[in-house]
Amino acid sequence: MSETGLPKSVRIVEVGPRDGLQNEKAEVPVAAKIALIEALALAGLRSIEAGAFVSPKWVPQMAGTAEVLAGLTRVPDVAYPVLVPNMTGLEAALAADGVGEIAIFGAASESFSRKNINCSIEESFARFEPVVAEALGRGVRVRGYVSCVVDCPYEGPIAPAKVAEVAGRLYDMGCFEVSLGETIGTATPGRARAMLEASAARVPIESLAVHFHDTYGQAIANIHACLQAGVRVVDSAIAGLGGCPYAKGASGNVATEDVVWLLHGLGITTGVDLDRLLEATRLACDAVGRPPSSKAAQALLARAG
Repeated sequence: MSETGLPKSVRIVEVGPRDGLQNEKAEVPVAAKIALIEALALAGLRSIEAGAFVSPKWVPQMAGTAEVLAGLTRVPDVAYPVLVPNMTGLEAALAADGVGEIAIFGAASESFSRKNINCSIEESFARFEPVVAEALGRGVRVRGYVSCVVDCPYEGPIAPAKVAEVAGRLYDMGCFEVSLGETIGTATPGRARAMLEASAARVPIESLAVHFHDTYGQAIANIHACLQAGVRVVDSAIAGLGGCPYAKGASGNVATEDVVWLLHGLGITTGVDLDRLLEATRLACDAVGRPPSSKAAQALLARAG
């Protein structure tokens, strides 16, 4: 930690090509996804979600993930994780080109779990166990996601103790890292920090990440509060891509450009080159046919002309 109480470096997990694009309405071709991922890697991001092995019936934007992985020109020391919901997804991932990391997706809300992955929280763990065991046995790292860590669109506020319980079970199962997802963007800094601190009492803080949406414009403030509590990994999406189909009015993920601007302004090392990141911003915006939601990207692109 630095003298200010903030970490000296932060790893950004770029979720735009998966969590971001999966909820975008515009169809994005495989070639455009490959170009975006490669641009993100060249900008210095070292963990980039490359897609998901899910049913194209339910998540059409993730069709072609195997083709994306096969077409990538990979950068050394960059992870290209993919989401898998079950054993069928894992089998497809293992058959794809060069998958070394997967992610599984649970919830701290019983109602959201049933709506999103069609099973209870307890049933989700029964589903995850063989996936994690098989992946680890094949030398594939596993990252866990917990959604609705502050509020649920169906249940309202979620108790921090419940979030800590789900995060702890994922960690105990073998997830090297657990991302705490604030799915609908209603959190404020005090609530975000309380949630994180409850989870950090159950999972080592270095194995926790935060994942905020920016519906009410609080994502950057929430991240800053969590940095003060010791978190060292932040999820974000280029250009603020994404949203939540289950939460009315929920906007996209916190934008990578805004996160980088915050971290660099605090003197925190990220390894990301902001000028090169803007090249990825342009690709992302071209792919979805709209401007970035990122305030930093808007300002920097306007300055660049």
